[in-house]
Amino acid sequence: MRYLRVLVVLAIVLLFIVGVPATALAQTPTPSAPVFTLSTTYPSQTIGLGEDVTLSLKLRSTYPAQIVRLEMRQVAEGWTASFRGGGRIVQSLFVDPSADASVDLRLEPPKEGLKAGTYRFLAVARGEQAQAELPIELTVREKVPAKLAMETSDLLTMRGTPTTTFRWSVTLRNDGDEDLSVNLAADAPAGFTVKFTYAGQEVSNLPVEANRSKSVSVEVKAYIQPNAGSYPVTIRAESGALKASLDVTAQVSGQPELTVTAPDGRLSGKATIGQETPLKLILRNTGSAPARAVELSSSTPSGWTVEFDPKKVDEIPAGQQVEVTAKLRPADKALAGDYMVTLRARPEDSTTASAEFRITVQTSTLWGVAGVALIAVAVLAVGLVVARFGRR
Repeated sequence: MRYLRVLVVLAIVLLFIVGVPATALAQTPTPSAPVFTLSTTYPSQTIGLGEDVTLSLKLRSTYPAQIVRLEMRQVAEGWTASFRGGGRIVQSLFVDPSADASVDLRLEPPKEGLKAGTYRFLAVARGEQAQAELPIELTVREKVPAKLAMETSDLLTMRGTPTTTFRWSVTLRNDGDEDLSVNLAADAPAGFTVKFTYAGQEVSNLPVEANRSKSVSVEVKAYIQPNAGSYPVTIRAESGALKASLDVTAQVSGQPELTVTAPDGRLSGKATIGQETPLKLILRNTGSAPARAVELSSSTPSGWTVEFDPKKVDEIPAGQQVEVTAKLRPADKALAGDYMVTLRARPEDSTTASAEFRITVQTSTLWGVAGVALIAVAVLAVGLVVARFGRR
């Protein structure tokens, strides 16, 4: 009997040891609870007096597909609430667990007697197995009058040369509670263009949302050579009766503009091997400022030399010209033919002007005379030889 009891105890212990892991392996995860929710992105909003509100509602359900009833359990006094879908007022919608269902909720305030304050609503979606609620809160306030402003943190007056593109970063600010469509324009002097750029695109109209601002790049550039001076530009922004403007100035400093040419306009000449040949040049300043400290230089074939007279021009007033002489000397071993010589003029604090001249090189006339003399001597020597030995 005692042995029987021991065996029973051992059997129970073995069953316990073997049964625990078997039970653990047999357990399955508890299934998650079904989902049934009604939501909107902005359940609390601030609106203006007399403004309607349309909220986009989403219904998510993991229950089997079903028709869900829609109702308003709480509506602020005097307000009208309606669910809308497909362009109609609806009272229910079909919900499939594979995708969210959506519907719009339109909240319309009373036509008269509405005061500033907070108004609360409660939307309900009621399904076969569950229901969901969505509290909504609207804060009504008087609308801020529409106001359009324009400003810049850049200097109102910018300096540059006649070829400079003057740029201002201008901020358009809508301080009202209504979105605006803003037209952009400018009053600029003759010979100037004005371009408006936003996000890399040229624009003439820009939407600016309520209580928002946008930055626009304004570019002012001359398309003809302007004289030195101040050029005022008025930047304008308009949206209906709203107007804003900003006055800026493009300060153009004078700039010399040199050209190098010949008195007759022909960029060619002649030179003789072994001799110095003068070549007349005209330095003309077509810019809007004097060209000062004009240095002269050249690029020539190997072995050539060029000297200028004068070597440096102190000043060429705007709209005037001066004459200089380039003294060319071809290389002593140069062959007859055409060569290109580049002559340059570089004013102080300005760009270099240059011109290429075609120089035709000829041999010296002295070599021609020497050749003729040698031929004559040779002919005379032959004649003497024939005369003396011909009789024999």
